[in-house]
Amino acid sequence: AQERHEARQHDGDAAVLLVVGMRLLEGLRLRVKDIDFDRRALVVREGKGFKDRVVMLPAVLEQPLREQLARAHAVWQEDRAAGLAGVHLPAALARKYPRAAESWTWHWVFPHSQPAEDPRQRGTWRRHHVLDLSFQRGFKFALEASGVPKPGTPHTLRHSFATHLLQSGYDIRTVHELFFFIDLWTTLIYTHVLRLGGGA
Repeated sequence: AQERHEARQHDGDAAVLLVVGMRLLEGLRLRVKDIDFDRRALVVREGKGFKDRVVMLPAVLEQPLREQLARAHAVWQEDRAAGLAGVHLPAALARKYPRAAESWTWHWVFPHSQPAEDPRQRGTWRRHHVLDLSFQRGFKFALEASGVPKPGTPHTLRHSFATHLLQSGYDIRTVHELFFFIDLWTTLIYTHVLRLGGGA
């Protein structure tokens, strides 16, 4: 029952992954400051290859993300009232800005429901983002509940997004840039998939 509750709890995470084509951890590690509603953009920090990139924020996601931010803000307020150490920051930033970990701008967009002890600092309790394994379990239950008779993982949403863009007429270079594939040949795989017949 708890895992099925998690499946419903992570609906917003799945929407980000599907509509924007982000990798699982890129979506779960979003921080408040990485959302720019004015420019309709999301900043992905330290994605694959430890590189930052900017992806689009579709209008359809604006309201769900604002609602998720309201939920995350309530969690942040609880943490401040409880005196938690704040969220984890990269070591260099934590040294340079010692209070940043407690600020709203650095808080997770998708915070975990419970704080946990920081394995890097024994005795220090922090708020982590939703765990990838927790999300994957929730995704599994949601997939079963949907009745879709195919296997799938959260990464399937990224591939689905790329395929749907090509089916909608977007050119291969646009898809390449949106997904930040290092090699254009990786993107071209999708065009081969689209050309396969029903028996493939």
